[in-house]
Amino acid sequence: MKTHKTTDAVAILHKRYVEGDQEMEALLKTERIHAEVAAQLYQIRIESGLSQRELAKKVGTSASVICRLENADYEGHSLAMLRRIAAALHKQIRISFYPLQETVSSR
Repeated sequence: MKTHKTTDAVAILHKRYVEGDQEMEALLKTERIHAEVAAQLYQIRIESGLSQRELAKKVGTSASVICRLENADYEGHSLAMLRRIAAALHKQIRISFYPLQETVSSR
């Protein structure tokens, strides 16, 4: 069977350092969630036409807290703070639970 070679750096790094390593796959999944939350917070703030300082004032916090929440590396997102931000922006939060996907190594 002929394998397809790629020049996609992300795909190469994923295959080399993540694929098949359950701990790394879990870590990557967690980091993707942090990045997604940060991106969504940034997006809804921008769509609302607010600066970080203006949103902070509406939420009752500081601009530095909003800045941290919009940082993909931040790990301290609390549901209470996300609810405060959602309320200030007239949004609601939706949380879903999904079954874990079976991995090849767990079969």
